[in-house]
Amino acid sequence: MTTDIDSLIQRSSRLQVDDIDFEAFRHHPLDPATLRCLRYMHDVEGHTSCYLRDLLVTRAHRDPEVTGFLACWCYEEHWHGEAIAEVLRAHDEPAGRSRLEASRRRLPRRDALKPLAFSLASALTPHIVAVHMAWGAVNEWTTQAGYGRLAAKAKHPVLSELLRRIMRQEGRHIDFYTIGARQRLAASATARRLTRFALRRYWAPVGAGVMPEPEVQFLVSHLFGDTEGRAGVQRIDRAVGRLPGLEGLHLVEAALDDLTLQPPENIAVRAAMRRSAQENQEKKEQRRAC
Repeated sequence: MTTDIDSLIQRSSRLQVDDIDFEAFRHHPLDPATLRCLRYMHDVEGHTSCYLRDLLVTRAHRDPEVTGFLACWCYEEHWHGEAIAEVLRAHDEPAGRSRLEASRRRLPRRDALKPLAFSLASALTPHIVAVHMAWGAVNEWTTQAGYGRLAAKAKHPVLSELLRRIMRQEGRHIDFYTIGARQRLAASATARRLTRFALRRYWAPVGAGVMPEPEVQFLVSHLFGDTEGRAGVQRIDRAVGRLPGLEGLHLVEAALDDLTLQPPENIAVRAAMRRSAQENQEKKEQRRAC
């Protein structure tokens, strides 16, 4: 793993945008749906340092490979947000620090308790890093797919080039998380059971805990609600299923159904019902196996 991680870290860099013609957006502006998605992506990329806050109170901070990568990950994600901010500014929209300040003021009070929750979880089990690696892999797969779908739907050459560069860096993030998840899950049956439980019960699309629920629903529906989008979601679920112990979860497609087939007020109820049905099915399979 060390050689692979060293290579990923050495290739880390600020996103190159000096040759991107952001003024082109003034002459050929993006449609309202694309801009709404970009606002979401801007705010979530800008929240990366807050995610890092939660991760570093866990056992992850003891692993120099993990912390070395996380430093690069946070740096690159920051510049992804800054690049998207330039697109928003070209449309005379607020972006960057002023927008992030407003976004962080809207965070629910329970957000302040997340470091405590992560720290307690880490104290209870040595396998919290395995959960984080698998969770990060799912998030990076969906993030990269989201950028790809936005480029395909917007059909704006300058935006497509910008998103292509972001996706390339997201690919390195995917490599890190999948390497880490595969090794840790393969090494421990307990890690596999814990990770499967955590993902099935708590995973939600990237940004779901940060952005208002209607914005989450719009983004997921707009990017993945059509035939091509669903096919992309199914590819992600197949990739997740190839990680040790995570076969058959269908996490992302289930989230897509929750967000596109039900009104927002029913999402939490439907998600709880789905989790209960999955748990009952797994219990039946375990009894049959005995």
